[in-house]
Amino acid sequence: MTMLMTVIGIVVFLLGLLISIAWHELGHLSTAKLFGVRVPQYMVGFGPTIWSRRKGETEYGIKAIPMGGYIRMIGMFPPGEDGKVSARSTSPFRSMIEDARSAAYEELQPGDETRLFYTRKPWKRVIVMFAGPFMNLVLAVAIFVATLMTFGVNTQTTVVGSVSDCVIQQSEQRTTCAAGDPQAPAKAAGLKQGDKIVAFDGRAVSDWSALQKDIRATTGPATITVERAGQRLDLKADLIPNKVAKTDGNGQYVKGEYVTAGFLGFSPAVGYVEQSFGQSVERMGDMMQSGVQALIDLPSRVPALWDAAFNGAEREQDGPMGIIGAARVSGEIFTLDVPPTHTLVFFLNLLAGFNLSLFLFNMLPLLPLDGGHIAGALWESVRRTFARVFRRPDPGPFDVAKLMPVAYVVAGVFVCFTLLVMIADVVNPIKIT
Repeated sequence: MTMLMTVIGIVVFLLGLLISIAWHELGHLSTAKLFGVRVPQYMVGFGPTIWSRRKGETEYGIKAIPMGGYIRMIGMFPPGEDGKVSARSTSPFRSMIEDARSAAYEELQPGDETRLFYTRKPWKRVIVMFAGPFMNLVLAVAIFVATLMTFGVNTQTTVVGSVSDCVIQQSEQRTTCAAGDPQAPAKAAGLKQGDKIVAFDGRAVSDWSALQKDIRATTGPATITVERAGQRLDLKADLIPNKVAKTDGNGQYVKGEYVTAGFLGFSPAVGYVEQSFGQSVERMGDMMQSGVQALIDLPSRVPALWDAAFNGAEREQDGPMGIIGAARVSGEIFTLDVPPTHTLVFFLNLLAGFNLSLFLFNMLPLLPLDGGHIAGALWESVRRTFARVFRRPDPGPFDVAKLMPVAYVVAGVFVCFTLLVMIADVVNPIKIT
């Protein structure tokens, strides 16, 4: 049964991946057609075609390897300086440029002269190239906001999960009481598992972060108001100073750092807490910021990823993960002994996170990514505006094809990194359990 659920989880993730890719390419396709560019092909996946159908002037299809997708637009690059579409050269770099230019014109038909991509104004080309990643962003935001507002976020609550028997400094890294350890203030006050703390010293509290700050800022007598079996009780506690783990601005513990603060002595229960629209938007902003930082930190993660793949080192749980790793995690999610709604939330958040990563990654201003084409169109707009302001000859369209040697280098780096992540995902995978 576990194997069956694992397979179902993997298959469901692959279907979600195909939908995400198709959704991305639909953004490119719809805006290209909107601006009159001819699009001969719309494909989800790479490799051999397993299904296709032509509708109008576009062939729609699915290929065997679900590692991406593409649309083929006529005239992605302008002709060469001699006005010809292709010209052979013995230079390997020049050949890369000419091959890319030839591919952009290989399906040229009569009447296409007015439907070439490069002839569109820069702002239209920016929209076409941005529309793909933007569709991934829309899907990620829609899923995240829907799950946050409908199901909530799995977080620490003001409900008491467990009560400590004694006072132990967290820096001691032990969980059992020793002779001479004083009784925990929460235990002495009569706090019990399942109590919901609704007020601290007369101040209403609704989330764990605020309650934790109040507790840490207090030493001495305090009144803890709880809900127990439908009744409200005021418990008298005498908080004492203790060495506890330091927290960051978001209430997360800072590993290996401790501070002296007020101590009550209980652990909060974890549960789903529904978020308002404003809270959901704020969390999306935090996710976006974390995603950008993760992208910046990506090169620094390579040594640890290499050690995890080839030297048996422990895999970083927040490290890079590829499609194989994500599919494996999806399979693991479906085997968890949790309510079906939790499984659904876990999976949707995984899919939303993947789409957010696709958006951020594709916005890098590097060819062959969408961000590289956007950067080329913006640079063309700057050049032409400069020439118009200073009454100089129009420099014409910026020839992105000349950057193809750089694009091949970038693609090579991406392929190597993808292979490294793939190996790590197979031999030393990230596990959510």
